[in-house]
Amino acid sequence: MLKSKGSLLFALCLLASTTMARNILTLEKGWKFHLGDLASAMSPALDDRSWQDVRVPHDWAIYGPFDKEVDKQVVAIEQNGETIPTEKTGRSGALPWIGVGWYRLNQEIPDYKDGKRVVLLIEGAMSNPIVYVNGHKAGNWAYGYSSFHLDITPWLKEGEAMNLAIRLENVKESSRWYPGAGLYRNVRLIVTESTAIDVWGSYITTPTVTEEEAKVRLQTRIVGAVSNMRLETVLNDLEGNTYAKAETNVFVNNEAEQVFRMEKPRLWSPETPHLYVAVSKLYVGNQLVDSYETRFGVRSIDYSPEYGFRLNGQTRKFKGVCLHHDLGPLGAAVNTSAIRRQLQILKEMGCDAVRSAHNMPTPELLDLCDEMGFMFMDEAFDSWKQAKVKNGYNLIYDEWVERDLVNMVHRDRNHPCIVMYSTGNEVPEQSSKTGGRVAHYLRSIIHREDPTRPVTAGMDRVDNAINNQFAAALDIPGLNYRLHRYQVAYDRLPQGLILGSETASTVSSRGVYHFPVVQGKSVEHPDGQSSSYDVEACSWSNLPDEDWMWQDDADWVIGEFVWTGFDYLGEPTPYDNFWPSRSSYFGICDLAGLPKDRYYLYKSRWNQTESTLHILPHWNWKGREGAVTPVFVYTSYPEAELFVNGKSQGRLRKGKEGLERYRLMWMDVRYEPGEVKVVAYDAFGQQAESKIIRTSGKPHRIVLQPDRTHLQANGKDLSFVTVSVVDKEGNPCPDATDALTFQVKGAGSFRAVCNGDATSLELFHQPTMKLFSGKLVVLVESSEQIGSIQLTVRGKGLKSADLHLEAVAN
Repeated sequence: MLKSKGSLLFALCLLASTTMARNILTLEKGWKFHLGDLASAMSPALDDRSWQDVRVPHDWAIYGPFDKEVDKQVVAIEQNGETIPTEKTGRSGALPWIGVGWYRLNQEIPDYKDGKRVVLLIEGAMSNPIVYVNGHKAGNWAYGYSSFHLDITPWLKEGEAMNLAIRLENVKESSRWYPGAGLYRNVRLIVTESTAIDVWGSYITTPTVTEEEAKVRLQTRIVGAVSNMRLETVLNDLEGNTYAKAETNVFVNNEAEQVFRMEKPRLWSPETPHLYVAVSKLYVGNQLVDSYETRFGVRSIDYSPEYGFRLNGQTRKFKGVCLHHDLGPLGAAVNTSAIRRQLQILKEMGCDAVRSAHNMPTPELLDLCDEMGFMFMDEAFDSWKQAKVKNGYNLIYDEWVERDLVNMVHRDRNHPCIVMYSTGNEVPEQSSKTGGRVAHYLRSIIHREDPTRPVTAGMDRVDNAINNQFAAALDIPGLNYRLHRYQVAYDRLPQGLILGSETASTVSSRGVYHFPVVQGKSVEHPDGQSSSYDVEACSWSNLPDEDWMWQDDADWVIGEFVWTGFDYLGEPTPYDNFWPSRSSYFGICDLAGLPKDRYYLYKSRWNQTESTLHILPHWNWKGREGAVTPVFVYTSYPEAELFVNGKSQGRLRKGKEGLERYRLMWMDVRYEPGEVKVVAYDAFGQQAESKIIRTSGKPHRIVLQPDRTHLQANGKDLSFVTVSVVDKEGNPCPDATDALTFQVKGAGSFRAVCNGDATSLELFHQPTMKLFSGKLVVLVESSEQIGSIQLTVRGKGLKSADLHLEAVAN
C-alpha cells in the first residue's frame, strides 16, 4: 500500500500572468457560434456574420427548452439495482445538448513573430473537439472533460490574424447526467519564444516538511532546448517575501532540477491555506527567454492503518462532498464567481473536502480549493472499457485513457488541495476477472507521473471487487454506500482503512414536507418532490446518520464524500420515470444553491467554530390543524426543549442509537398556528441559545439578499441575490409560489434565475420565474463599465424591491 510519507509542495502555472517573454491570452470575446454542421465551417473565407455572438466559456444547451424527448433512454440502471428497462426522460437533464456545434474566432496575436511558439490550450470542450487553424486541422481530442494543448505555430504567419474554428459533437446516450455542450471551459493562447518552459512544465515535491523547514525539489521541463541555458528560481510568499533561491545550468533530457530549503514555512491546510509562488526565469546566454510563475503550498499527507489519514502529521477524517460540474442555471459554463459561492456555502457548513464527480475538474475549481482551503479527490472517469451508457467512455478507452490520465496529472499534480486521485466511479470492471489488472494499470500510470499521492476508486460491487483483486489494486479502498460491507472490506483487504468515497444519497426537496413522517427507500410522491424531513433515500443508499455511526465508531473509516453538495442537472432519482423531473434531489443545497434542511444537519456535525440551531418544518400548515406534525431540530448542542405557543413539548437529549444520536425529534407534536420555539442547552445543562419560527400571513413584500454588493467590472462577475417574500410583520412566507419578474439597469445585466424546483420547466435565462418554497435566486452580471447596478423585482400584489450593487475596477 502506498504511503505518501514524502511531503508535497504543489505548483500551478498562473495563466493570467504576462511577462516580456511569455504572453497568455484568454480567448473570451469575439467568438461566433453555429448550432448544426457545416462542411465549410473551418474555412477562413466563410462569412460567419450571421452566426450567434457568444462569450466563452459557453454552454449552448442551457438555454433550453426542456424537452422530455431529448436523450430519452429506455434502460435498466444497474447502479440503482434495476433489471427491467424503463423509460428515463430526464436522465441527462432534458436540455438540447445533443448535436454538432461550431465555434469560430478571428484573433490578432500581439507581438507574434516568426520564430516564436504559440500553443492553444483548451481546458474543456464538450465534446469530441476538432481544431482548425487558418483552415488546417491542428488536432483533436475525444473526452469532453480533458484539458489538452496543441502547438499551432506551423499554421501561423507573422502579421496575419489567426482564424480558429472548433467543431464539437455530442451524441445521445453518452452521459448519465447533464454534460453541457460547447466550449464550456476557458480557451487560451500561450505565446513564448521557441525555447520555453513547457505547458504544465513544472513539478514540485518535498522530501520533508516540518514547521521548522521544508526541503523543496522543483523539476522544470523545457521545449526547444538549446545549449547555454540557465534557470533561476525564487520562492516567494504572496506578499513578495523571498524564502529561497536556486540557479542551475544543468539540463538532463531537457529537464532541470533545483533543490531549495525553506525555513519556517507556513503549512497549507483547510484551516490555514497558505500559498507561495515559485518564479522561474529561463535564460539562453544572458537573454531572458521565458518567465513562468508557479503557485504552490507546503503540506504533508500520509495514509496508514495506524493513523488513518494525516495532514501535516495530524489525523483527521474527511468531511467532504461530491460535486458535479454544472453550475445550476449557468449550466456547464465555467464561472469563477459561481464556483467561489458554492465553496463559500460549503465552507460555512464545515465541509473541508471535495470530490470531482465523475470527471476531471475545471482548473478554476482547483485554484479556489487551494485558496479557500479544501482537500480534493481528483477523479478521472465514470467508466472505463466496459460501458455504463451505450456511447460513453468505453468507445474511446483504448486510444485515449493514458493520454487523458497523463494530462490530468500533469495539469493538476502541483495543487496543494489534491490529496488523492480517483481513476473511476462504480466501473463494471469490478465484476470482471481482469478488473484488478485494469485497476492496477491505471494506478501505475498515475504513480509514474506523480508517485506522491495515493489512488482510489469508488466501488459499489464490494464483494466482486474483493474477489477479483480490484479493491486490492487500489491504494485506498473507496466504498460507495454499502455500509453493510464496511467490516468485510476492512477485514479482507490489506490497506487497513476504508474511505466513504460516496455516501448518503439522501433525497429531499427544499421546503417540502410529506406526512406521515416515516423512513423510506425509493419513495415517490404525487408532487414529484422528496420530503425535507431527511428520512428518504434510494434503494441502494442511506441516511447521513448511518454513515456517521461508522465514522464515529471505527477509527479505520477515514471520512466521507457525501452525494452531493449541490443538486445538479439530470439524474432525477427517485423520479427517473416521472416527467417533468429533470434534475437531482441528492443535494445538501438545491440547484439554486439554497441550503436545504439537511445542510444544517451536516453543519451541526462538521462546523466546529460556530453553533447550529435549526428547526423544521416551517409552520404554515393550513388545513392540518390538530394533525400530528413532527418537529425536528438539527443542532450542535446536546439537548433542547421545544415549545409550541408557549407550551412545552418536552426536553430531549441526543441518544446513543439510530437517528436520535444526531437529531432531536419531537414526533407527536400537533399543529396549531402560531409560534414554535426551541431552547438549546450546552453540555453543562446551561441554556445556550434559542430560536423561533412563526406562522406567516399572506405574502406582502419582496426581500432581496445579495451574496455580494460589489462586483468586478469585467463582464462576467456575478452577484447571487436570494429573493423571498414576507408578510406585513416581516415573517417569511415559506410556501409562497408567486410569479416574479426581474429587471436590471445600469452597469450590469440579468444573467439567470433558478428556484431549485426539480420539476420546473421555466427557463433559466428568462427574467421571470415562480418562487419555490418561498424563495429563488436571481443572478446579476457585471458589465465592463464601472458604475451602479439596480435590480428591481416585482410580483402581482406584492410590494416590489430594489437592490443597488456596484461594478468596480478590477
